[in-house]
Amino acid sequence: MSFRPQGIEHAHEIDLDGALEFINTLDLDDGQLIEHFARPADAAAWFRDRRLIHARDSVGWTPADLDHIRSVRAALRDVVDGIVLERAPDPESVRLVNDVLDHGPRPQLELEGAEIRIGHRHLSPPAAEALVPIAEAIVDEIATGRPYRFRICANDRCRWTFFDTSPTGRRRWCDMKTCGNRAKAARHRERLRTSREAPAST
Repeated sequence: MSFRPQGIEHAHEIDLDGALEFINTLDLDDGQLIEHFARPADAAAWFRDRRLIHARDSVGWTPADLDHIRSVRAALRDVVDGIVLERAPDPESVRLVNDVLDHGPRPQLELEGAEIRIGHRHLSPPAAEALVPIAEAIVDEIATGRPYRFRICANDRCRWTFFDTSPTGRRRWCDMKTCGNRAKAARHRERLRTSREAPAST
């Protein structure tokens, strides 16, 4: 009998852009703070839609789950902001992120007929475990990537976090089509105002 190892079944993963999208679920929209996780079900649906939890695990989330998710989101934001602004994050933020990393599923061998596959064992509640891939994506970039490419949108009425993949590494806006164009339009209006207010030469 031969055994053919198979890959991890239904791994729950997210890339760095997805992790930053999670941070941006507390959002400034033209200066107004928007909470995309207003209810526990909103958070559950977000994780379910990104396949960070099984569909069956997206029911029954509690206000305590929501509070924890928001706290971890704030902690990750604090860590990313600290890198961008070159300041130390709050120690409580670091503790919270480290605590998240301790709640991941554990790999295990599963035998199916004559084949071995790698599955995983869930050790924590879905609302806690769903945060693990997000924290891992941020921490992996800090450890082995280019954390100096983390950015905060220069639009003070947006302030999204994003990762700068531009060739020059000098991107300032989360999206040139929105915040970048608004900034250009604002500069243009300011130049027109200044030119109108300038005293006429004699």
